[in-house]
Amino acid sequence: MLSILQQGGVFMYVILGVSITAFAVFCERAGYLYLRLKLNTDAAYQRILAALENFNYSAALEECAKIENHPLGRILKAGLLKSDARDKEIELAMEEKLIAEAPRVKSRINYLTMFANISTLLGLLGTIVGLISAFQGVSNASEAAKQEILASGISVAMLTTAFGLIVAIPCLVGYYILNNRGDQLIEKFEEKAVGLLNVLSSLKREREVQCRG
Repeated sequence: MLSILQQGGVFMYVILGVSITAFAVFCERAGYLYLRLKLNTDAAYQRILAALENFNYSAALEECAKIENHPLGRILKAGLLKSDARDKEIELAMEEKLIAEAPRVKSRINYLTMFANISTLLGLLGTIVGLISAFQGVSNASEAAKQEILASGISVAMLTTAFGLIVAIPCLVGYYILNNRGDQLIEKFEEKAVGLLNVLSSLKREREVQCRG
């Protein structure tokens, strides 16, 4: 591997640095999305609904507090704190919280596409530099050395292109994996928020009927 890097020239080391940075970003984001945000959202949501069925809003808030380190807990708590307000106010409270949480879920994922583009462009730049070097060397070299210089320049060109693509392809795969995970989480948050809004609205109507009775 070291021999290949040396043959490819300085651009190979730059692309290697990009690949290490991209791998670090992928690991950090994957750990956050798959480990830190790992939660049985259905079970947590059902516990909140069970408390609300008994009109026990404090118990529902306590359930939210148990998962407050998770975005879903914070979003649902924002709605519960507005449970006595109009439906539109409850919706806006949860929507505001969701808008604040969504960028955190998708944070830094786009860096992977940037690293993919950078590595590809660096590979192409290395290709161009290698070919320029080869042709310049051929024009100034003797007949005996021309073939060796041309082969060396083309080797640099091909190695940098190949290495750039080797780094770019996993970056794009990693981007789509993490981006899809982020979208799934946000959709789940939206689903639970709408469900809670409907439950709170229904409970308010029930209380109004009871008060009139």
